[in-house]
Amino acid sequence: MQKIVPHLWFDTQAKEAAEFYCSVFPKAEITHSSVLHDTPTGDADIVSFNLSGQDFMAISAGPYFKPTPAISFILNFDTAQDDQAAPHLKELWEKLSDGGKVLMPLQEYSFSKQYGWVEDKYGVSWQFILTDPDGEPRPFITPSLLFAGDNTNKAEEAMKFYLSVFKDAKQGMVARYTEDTGPAKKDSIMFSDFTLEGQWFAAMDSGTDQPFTFTEGVSLLINCETQEDIDYYWEKLSAVPESEQCGWLKDKYGVSWQVTPNIFNKFMTEGSPEEIQRVTHAFLKMKKIDLAALEAARKG
Repeated sequence: MQKIVPHLWFDTQAKEAAEFYCSVFPKAEITHSSVLHDTPTGDADIVSFNLSGQDFMAISAGPYFKPTPAISFILNFDTAQDDQAAPHLKELWEKLSDGGKVLMPLQEYSFSKQYGWVEDKYGVSWQFILTDPDGEPRPFITPSLLFAGDNTNKAEEAMKFYLSVFKDAKQGMVARYTEDTGPAKKDSIMFSDFTLEGQWFAAMDSGTDQPFTFTEGVSLLINCETQEDIDYYWEKLSAVPESEQCGWLKDKYGVSWQVTPNIFNKFMTEGSPEEIQRVTHAFLKMKKIDLAALEAARKG
């Protein structure tokens, strides 16, 4: 099971968006779909899906949060692994940009012969890059954190913090700004990547002023085996008490995380409707998840 899963918040379009992504990405499938009944926003669709080896989750939970480009997904088209990388990049760009908004046009830049950044019609952001075939291999999809606004120039600090929190973690490449660039200071992070629990992530400081920051629209869900794991990540990451709800928290940089027991999906899909309802009602009252209380609610 993937330890950290990007989680997308939608008003009502979780299933529609998941089906769309699975129709345009190679090797993609919906792996699970269920409904949470009687939540504060009514019935909420929850969908799990996999795109080219990367697990995602999505929820329809009302118009309260939207994805922003503060967390986007880098799509790495590597000619060393795919001799048709360039046409495949163009094909997927056309599908994801249809009805969306281009944030950086698809063209040649100093760092890539082909790069572009687009926000799709559901508000999720994707960075397309034709990778240098001589570079160290990276996965096709990498979640990327953009530190903008009050968080500008904090990418390195945040990266080191995350590396200290997760037990299996390592630093990848680091490219720095060589001079002050907009709000980004000289020597701040132009681009870097790192692994947490064997999964690649990227981080960068914004070189231009941005009108957005991190929101619950894209969160990172941590699958936990035990209550001890839940307690550990909650203590290490939670920095905004008023944002604690239903296993959700915000860290000191405003990034939203969900600290969730692996067994939660089993609780929500197996058993009688009455058992699932009891678990749902117990879960909705919690801040940090109490695994024993969920098990007790299930048993009645």
